[in-house]
Amino acid sequence: MRWLVGWSSTAARALGAETAGATGYEGETLRPVGSHLLWGDPDPLWAVGDWRPDEVRVVHADAQNRIAVLGICGASDEELRRGLFTARGGALRHLTAWPGSYTAVVQAGRRITVCGDLAGARPVFHAPWEGGTAYATAALPLADLTEANLDFGHLAALLAAPEVPAALRDTTPYEGVRRVAPGHALVLRAGAREIVGYEPVASLAVAAPPADPDRAVDAVRDALVEAVRVRLAAPRHVPGLDPGPVPGMGPAERRAARGMPVPGIGADLSGGPASGTLALLAAGLPGRPGTLLGHGTGAGERLLAVTFNDLAVGGREAELERAGALAANPRLHHVVVTGAEDTLPYADLDGPLTDEPGPSLVTAARHRARLAAGSADHFTGHGARQVLDAHPARLADLLLDRQRRHLVRPVAALTRADGSVLVPARVYGAARRLSRTPYRTGLEALAERLMRRRFDEPKGPVGASLAALTWARPGPAARWLTGEALAEVSVLLQTGADRAAGGPGQRPGEFRARTVLARHAADLRVLEQAAEVRSQRLHAPFLDNQVVRACRDLPEALRVKPGARAAVLRTVLEGAGVTDLPPGWGTPSHASSAAAAARTGLRLAADSLVDLFDTPLLADAGLVEARVVRKAVREAAAGEPLPLDGLADLVSLELWLGRLLSRRGTCWTGTPARARAVPAGIAPQRGALRAGARPS
Repeated sequence: MRWLVGWSSTAARALGAETAGATGYEGETLRPVGSHLLWGDPDPLWAVGDWRPDEVRVVHADAQNRIAVLGICGASDEELRRGLFTARGGALRHLTAWPGSYTAVVQAGRRITVCGDLAGARPVFHAPWEGGTAYATAALPLADLTEANLDFGHLAALLAAPEVPAALRDTTPYEGVRRVAPGHALVLRAGAREIVGYEPVASLAVAAPPADPDRAVDAVRDALVEAVRVRLAAPRHVPGLDPGPVPGMGPAERRAARGMPVPGIGADLSGGPASGTLALLAAGLPGRPGTLLGHGTGAGERLLAVTFNDLAVGGREAELERAGALAANPRLHHVVVTGAEDTLPYADLDGPLTDEPGPSLVTAARHRARLAAGSADHFTGHGARQVLDAHPARLADLLLDRQRRHLVRPVAALTRADGSVLVPARVYGAARRLSRTPYRTGLEALAERLMRRRFDEPKGPVGASLAALTWARPGPAARWLTGEALAEVSVLLQTGADRAAGGPGQRPGEFRARTVLARHAADLRVLEQAAEVRSQRLHAPFLDNQVVRACRDLPEALRVKPGARAAVLRTVLEGAGVTDLPPGWGTPSHASSAAAAARTGLRLAADSLVDLFDTPLLADAGLVEARVVRKAVREAAAGEPLPLDGLADLVSLELWLGRLLSRRGTCWTGTPARARAVPAGIAPQRGALRAGARPS
């Protein structure tokens, strides 16, 4: 893990840079373990972890005004200096408008500004400490610093309503540690904190001016090409040297067995449009995207494309064939990683402690097997579906904007999938109801569903679309929570409804799309930590600020067309000079194969999962009853139509709690050994949720 951490105190101390930090336990200086000081007191800032030299930049205007940028940022030092001067006047949006994925911290006198991103993949956290405020890009260091206990209300909401901001609020799994919402910045003035938004808010009184589809797609192309280009322009990094030959193993096999990536640039190549677009863009842009001369194959100009072939579960033959056709490009060096039963979900549940829980913990070993054969800088297509596809609730947005004619194509596609002539009336009726439903009413309806345990939803693609045509819906794991946990989340929703009389300031479809994106970005962050390969960096350009902004400007009428994502990415590639795509490129098939892999993995690991929930920590916290979860695991393994993603949420949270409570040490020096998060563990009690569910 890599993060930055600092604090803003109420009073200035006269400590120098070499002694930055508060006085800790027995006079020892309090500072993060394994940290590099960026600037000192009175408001110090550290970079923690294995940051590369080019990933950390600090530009000074004078002793009291400076900017730090951590991550991949395409701005020059002069642009950073101009951004610093502009930020001193209060303008913040430009700090997030440079290409790349990064976190910017500005110090102007005693004022500290930390900008989060739009998707939520690079979040910012804060907590009160010593009369001031500590902040970080990870929650666990702040939890260690403040000896925070678990926030059981947040954990309950994470299972009952993971995509509902009114339930999650700004909380984290650690009590007292708060999260800055995507699209916002944390501003600290001598210890006092303020959360400000840096994105303009569109008016709901009138429809947005019609956008030109061609210009919007061109903007997506430009943003995506620039996002890839800025990563290719970064210095190349060579992982640790290969210790030597192993009988029967080639260089690539040795690296994979030792957890070492290949030097240079690589990309996933699943056969889908997102990963294929990034691989072809990276291979076609000027520069040397592939392996370094003298390392690996010695090709020098070829990009390493990695395809995962799951031998335990079929159903992706067409995608694999398309991946092979794309890999025929002479600029690509294709590697196929095969997976058997040992790479199925739930097969290997051992792993490192992540900053937060996430459903990807059950598939981390599966991803690690693929990434171990990847490059030191590896492109992934994560986020493309969330930023480009149309959430079903966007049909209500079209009605609000009086664009009913654009409902014809998506409704016709659903009718063909279902085969019923009643589909158009059902979908139109649901979209019309949502367009006329206030946000407050939607929250109250969800609170009522949780209290009455109504979780049954229609089946099939039409049923999924109808269920999504709402302001808020229960999470897939909600059906297995205790009545007390559901009641606590219901109270949170009712309180949120009382506070949200004016709504979220967005249309229902746009609002739901942003919450889904935030959920996906948070889980991708967990995946990066759980499946981390030493010396490797994962790049998700679709989650960059400028790419997210360009995708949000796509017209609704274009977005809701069936196959819109593949059509947009095809246009992006054509604009970059790539026209020779295999037949069927863009055909979706990944969801069905992922569900089949999850069910197969659950069936094979059923006994170990039942043992995991023999005496679960979730039951000690009052969130579930052990026998209920064990029964659900057995039924799902036997083929019962239960929501598998809900079971993944439960298993992931149980794994994360076990790793958190079994950890040793802390993120800080200068504190006693007991000064870490959740110092007392989980005490079995029925009323555990009440303290954590109080509205903030």
